[in-house]
Amino acid sequence: MLKKLSLSAALTLGLSATAALAAGGAGHVEDYDFSFEGPFGTFDQNQLQRGLKVYTEVCAACHGLKFVPIRTLGDAGGPDLPADQVREYAKLYEVYDEELEDFREAKPVDHFPESALENAPDLSLMAKARAGFHGPYGLGINQLMKGMGGPEYIASLMTGYVDPPACAPDDFDGYYNRAFTAGGIPAECKDENGYSKIEGSWIGMAPPLDDGYVEFDDGHENDLENLSKDVSAFLMWTAEPKMMARKQAGLTGVLFLTVLAVLLYLANKRLWAPIKQRAKDEE
Repeated sequence: MLKKLSLSAALTLGLSATAALAAGGAGHVEDYDFSFEGPFGTFDQNQLQRGLKVYTEVCAACHGLKFVPIRTLGDAGGPDLPADQVREYAKLYEVYDEELEDFREAKPVDHFPESALENAPDLSLMAKARAGFHGPYGLGINQLMKGMGGPEYIASLMTGYVDPPACAPDDFDGYYNRAFTAGGIPAECKDENGYSKIEGSWIGMAPPLDDGYVEFDDGHENDLENLSKDVSAFLMWTAEPKMMARKQAGLTGVLFLTVLAVLLYLANKRLWAPIKQRAKDEE
């Protein structure tokens, strides 16, 4: 059973979370521009197809998309692949069939496989699970115009592998990433209170992308930043496949309410006009 937190307990938890973030170091999240941002933004179909290719050739070796049906790759508003391409794509994977008690070739009705490694998180909802933007506007303007910044966080993580700071020993485990805040930090890079003096932390995953790792048929730029943005956009779609329909429904609702408000105002004015005029005449 869930229990309500007292104000003091909530404040304590909030301060603890702030302290944990400080101890782990603030991460650097680049504010990338994506076509789907804002109330009128839409997914770029070509970018989603490029992101699918990056995921397939690089990310799928470790990370799964267990909540994503393969057939949705053909949905309008998404990668929108032709039906024959979706069927061919499904054949790239094997899924376990409980009736056969064995693995078989995947079909479009199946979901993407789960992560191949136990410590590799599933990426289906990662763009919604990770918040890239913090501060007083995290739940206000940023959420309205850009969302919570999950795609920016993922892209920043992909491009955030840089040389370790001077304070770090050479033999410290992992790879320094200035966007990742949940990893280890050497004692040499902390102040006397145990708080980090640097951005980010060390992550166990080696840099998954680099310039030219994936070639695109249309000759699109494939440097590290573009590859990172493409796969981040694709992961935003896996997390919010109905985003365009939701925005359309929201816009329709706003327009309907606007028209209704105008009609109510005019009706109210028409109904009360004779009464107001009669009151003036009696004066």
